[in-house]
Amino acid sequence: MIQIENVSKWYGAFRVLTGCSTQVARGEVVVVCGPSGSGKSTLIKTVNGLEAVQEGDIRIDGMHVTGPRADLGRIRARAGMVFQGFDLFPHLSVLDNLCLAQTRVLKRHRDAARARGLQLLERVGLAAHRHKFPSALSGGQQQRVAIARALAMDPAVMLFDEPTSALDPEMVNEVLDVMTDLAREGMTMMVVTHEMGFAQRVADRVVFMDAGRIVEDCTKDDFFGNPSGRSDRSRHFLSKILQH
Repeated sequence: MIQIENVSKWYGAFRVLTGCSTQVARGEVVVVCGPSGSGKSTLIKTVNGLEAVQEGDIRIDGMHVTGPRADLGRIRARAGMVFQGFDLFPHLSVLDNLCLAQTRVLKRHRDAARARGLQLLERVGLAAHRHKFPSALSGGQQQRVAIARALAMDPAVMLFDEPTSALDPEMVNEVLDVMTDLAREGMTMMVVTHEMGFAQRVADRVVFMDAGRIVEDCTKDDFFGNPSGRSDRSRHFLSKILQH
């Protein structure tokens, strides 16, 4: 579903990604982790063209993301994205947030968009809040709305960029529970996160990055259960993040 081949990216003279290659199979959950500044958020934003790359090739479901002929509108409809911030429209109700892109991009009839929106709000446990504005919701509730909004576009792939990092600790699990359900239903997912419990529970593979490079790309069992086979950098990272 996702193919990333030898991708490199610069911001001016600073090289933020260096020769990154990995892939995500249909129905697979891949967690991307690493220290702050390692390039993991930049990498996931290149997958649907939010960040341009100077070298390499990226494809989603056979569609080229890189190159002058990339149909980014179609690609982004196929690859739902959930960010650290919730990025909901503050002047629209929860339900209208879910309907807007359906009617504008997918050209769905308003009634069909509302029916799909209500179905997804029920799925994330927020149907009762459909008439509220985002400011009336908690952070965890807003992030669940953002996930439902992405799902309303019927994506083939879901991309998550540290979706729980802006949440209070007690709100993290309600978002991770929704993501876990998606994984169990077979959604193809690429997730940038520091939530190693989620990675151990849900991921099929773990990609570990450092200094703009992919250092590890292995099964979660190998990553967490075979420390002797890991690089010194990833062992150090795990010792810090798992010590509590």
